[in-house]
Amino acid sequence: MNGPRRKRERCYLRSARFLEPALAQLLHYGPSHGYTLMEQLAEFGLGDLDRAAVYRALREMEEDGWVISAWETQETQGPPRRVYSLTEVGDQMLLDCVQDLQRVREQLDFFLSSYRRHMIEGEGEYHDA
Repeated sequence: MNGPRRKRERCYLRSARFLEPALAQLLHYGPSHGYTLMEQLAEFGLGDLDRAAVYRALREMEEDGWVISAWETQETQGPPRRVYSLTEVGDQMLLDCVQDLQRVREQLDFFLSSYRRHMIEGEGEYHDA
């Protein structure tokens, strides 16, 4: 035996591909620039994402028809900026994601309550009692 295993760090929320639904919800409020979207992602706990990952997700969402983008040239003081908008297809995707996330939440609630109950009622080395 090689000794204790090294603890692996995981973020299960990220593995659920939460970025796309979060971007879609932000765009549901109205068109926005990528930089503004990145700032707002912090509200969803996604503020530490790499800029490239956010822009890659937006580009993929555009390829899938969920968002459209256009260059804003008139209202900028600097270079033109790309403005992203949610499409009707993106709105449906957001609704589908919300329904999926509600099912996941129910599963997580059950899992966590089952775990808490087990830790309180169970016996042995790894239990609370």
